[in-house]
Amino acid sequence: MASNTSKTARASVRAGQGSGGALSVLGEYKYLIPLANGRFAYVRNLTNGKTAHLKTDSEAFVEEIRLLAAAGHGAKIRAELEALEAAHPQDGWAATEKRLAEAGVFEG
Repeated sequence: MASNTSKTARASVRAGQGSGGALSVLGEYKYLIPLANGRFAYVRNLTNGKTAHLKTDSEAFVEEIRLLAAAGHGAKIRAELEALEAAHPQDGWAATEKRLAEAGVFEG
């Protein structure tokens, strides 16, 4: 990983890879790594190789997802948000997805 990625982010990625697929399912890349019951998330960006630690209700989170969606990853991110909501309904991932949709992140 790039040296500009935090030690914690690198450790989370390594742990997920070793656990049999928390970050990758059958070769599918995971963009979102939930933290603190959905209040924060690591956002893995394929376009620049960086992993950002962001608060899910922040404008920075919206902009990071907007960049990924503009690069053609919107449908996969939306599917991940739906899967997170199904697996952890108490964490508010549906509200996060709604906030992103209202910001027009998935359009275009």
